[in-house]
Formats: sequence, C-alpha cells, structure tokens
Amino acid sequence: MSEQGGNRHTVRAVRGDGGWEVQILTPPGEVAWSRACVDETEARTFASTVQQHLYWLSEDKFREYYRLAPAERR
Repeated sequence: MSEQGGNRHTVRAVRGDGGWEVQILTPPGEVAWSRACVDETEARTFASTVQQHLYWLSEDKFREYYRLAPAERR
C-alpha cells in the first residue's frame, strides 16, 4: 500500500462518442491519461487493475508507472 497517506488520483471507466475508455484523473479532476477499450467489460476490468495500482503504489510510483507528468511541488 502507499506509504505516503494514499494516492490522490482517481480512475474511471467512461463511455463516450468514440466508445469506452479508462481515464486517470489528477487530484483536481483533470484527465491525465486515457486508454481506449473495445467494450464495457474491458474498460471495467482495466479500471479495476488501475484502481489496485492506486491502492498499492505511492503517488510518485504511480506517476512513474503510468508515465504521468510529475506533481507540482508547493
């Protein structure tokens, strides 16, 4: 599990005009990453995998694994 108090990203499976996709959202709610899926089953299965990574990985490791932009330090 994440050692730094949890990962602030979220994941969702959504159906849009172009079909199903999985999106990773930044803490403010912006789409940081997305992957197109063949159907709802694939989208929900993949989103579940990403959700496990959110639980298991620190935010920094999660960003590295999914190649997300580094978090802005304040």
